[in-house]
Amino acid sequence: MASANGAGGTRHDEAVRILSIQSSVAYGHVGNSAAVFPLQRLGHEVWPVLTVHFSNHTGYGAWRGPLLAPGDVAEVIAGIEDRGVLGGADAVLSGYQGDPAMGAVILDAVEKVKTANPDAVYCCDPVMGDVGRGMFVRPGIPEYLRDVVVPRADIITPNHFELDFLAGRTTSSLTELLDAVDAVRATGPRHVLVTSVLHGDVPEGSLEVVAVSDEGAWVVTTPLLPINPNGGGDITAALYLAHLWTTRSPATALERTIGSVFAVLDATLTAGTRELQLIAAQDAIAEPPAKFAARRLR
Repeated sequence: MASANGAGGTRHDEAVRILSIQSSVAYGHVGNSAAVFPLQRLGHEVWPVLTVHFSNHTGYGAWRGPLLAPGDVAEVIAGIEDRGVLGGADAVLSGYQGDPAMGAVILDAVEKVKTANPDAVYCCDPVMGDVGRGMFVRPGIPEYLRDVVVPRADIITPNHFELDFLAGRTTSSLTELLDAVDAVRATGPRHVLVTSVLHGDVPEGSLEVVAVSDEGAWVVTTPLLPINPNGGGDITAALYLAHLWTTRSPATALERTIGSVFAVLDATLTAGTRELQLIAAQDAIAEPPAKFAARRLR
């Protein structure tokens, strides 16, 4: 994204080629199991590299399957490099990073892709924790993400709780949140999408999502659904990356991403299941509903 770090400029309607380094589950939709299908449904090419292959997500409290060693993940990426195609990737996407060694493998892949293709971008979902749960990753991971990973990213998609940690402050107003985003952007990433935003001016029963870039800042307000399934952040990061690439407009990417994600969550709520209804709501992924308009903040 030569101007990906600034989202104005030429529209890219061609498919984006994404190296997605994330977890995988056989049953359900988190990590690559949440990101790959929506990206493919939009017509993009995805090269999924798995960091774990579990039977189901860990929210169930029990699961089976291997946690892949960082060296094994690096070998898979090296094999892609052997084919001479790694430089053909337009973007690298990552989510949960279980330990710094895995993070180092991801950052090495980012460096290789960007060396071969200077227009490529890195989109990082800095998974650390959430309101009400606090930090749920291993000690040291939040600091590693803040100090090492986030400064190397072009696009990050933290939730409100994670943004506050990255900025080293607590935000309770939209103005404070924008100041926090500016502080984080000053460390490296040019595009920041903040999810699950709650502050004093958010209407009761609603939440907001904020997108900030060099071009400005925008917010979308949605109803707060009584559901918080695993994988919601994974599909959000994937869709925002894809729509930002194709439209070069943070506002449009925000509207399309949230239109699709809300439809998926609504379908999941209707189905009464804890697993994202990606297949049932796939038409809303392919053709994002024009349900939520982005309001310019600055």
